[in-house]
Amino acid sequence: MPALSVVATLFRSSAHIREFHRRMSAAASRVTRDYEIVFVDDGSPDDSLEIATHLVASDPHVKVVELSRNFGHHRAMMTGLSHARGALVFLIDVDLEERPEWLSEFHERLRADGSDVVYGYQSTRKGRVLERAGGALHWWLIRWLASYPVPSNLTTARLMTRQYVRALLRHREQRTALGGLFALTGFRQQGVAVSKGSRAETSYTVLKRAAMALEGVTAFSEKPLVLVFFGGAVIFALSLLVAAYLVGRRLTGTMLPGWVSVIVSVWMLGGLAIASIGVVGLYVARIFVETKRRPYSIVRRIHAHPDAATDEQT
Repeated sequence: MPALSVVATLFRSSAHIREFHRRMSAAASRVTRDYEIVFVDDGSPDDSLEIATHLVASDPHVKVVELSRNFGHHRAMMTGLSHARGALVFLIDVDLEERPEWLSEFHERLRADGSDVVYGYQSTRKGRVLERAGGALHWWLIRWLASYPVPSNLTTARLMTRQYVRALLRHREQRTALGGLFALTGFRQQGVAVSKGSRAETSYTVLKRAAMALEGVTAFSEKPLVLVFFGGAVIFALSLLVAAYLVGRRLTGTMLPGWVSVIVSVWMLGGLAIASIGVVGLYVARIFVETKRRPYSIVRRIHAHPDAATDEQT
């Protein structure tokens, strides 16, 4: 078992792999000489896999887990963690927005107080105003709806003990959000404020971020269902009051002509009903996916240096 495993996923990452490998190898060597770097190719359409396998041939520290197709960033990370054999595991993105050199600081913090996890978080989010506002809204919503504390503005980068990783891998939800799953696993965790870089381009569109927010909310909180129930109860109570008021107006002969109030009520109640059905549908869809028990991901091939150890964690 190596002392340290570094896990990073590959998707349209060809421009960053070699530089990441150079810097990550240097950072890992400052912590221990006994380390491995596990790349997970998440069905990348560019030549990321080819570049990574060339690194395998020249560096026995490198291993590449090739997935059979694109399963998504979070599943790819969990797959990489399941193939990491180190006593400590450092999870990080390969695009260099997160600096490999953070490993030394995270390691010092972990050893200083015996924590199980040291994670990075952004004290100030990067990006344009709309992007920062959307991120702030996303994390506020998660924190408000979650039934347990979830740190805001998390980065992917985190250093974890083997005990924590083993517990994390016991979660096998098909659809989840790792930010909530990291917190749900518990153990002793501490955050480190970091300054994350930013690229001009990003693969996370507004729709994709909205979908991630829905995944996070429905994966870790039942509060939307509670809010739908109480929202319906409040509207029903208000409708009784309005009905009593209209009946009183009719009996006194002061009923105003027109159907504006009717149309407004129909649109309001119709919209509420559709939204409520949609919320319930999200939870039903989650149940539908989970009951299929499909594989979390499928590994096509593992590329490892001939001199590297062949034992794999299952």
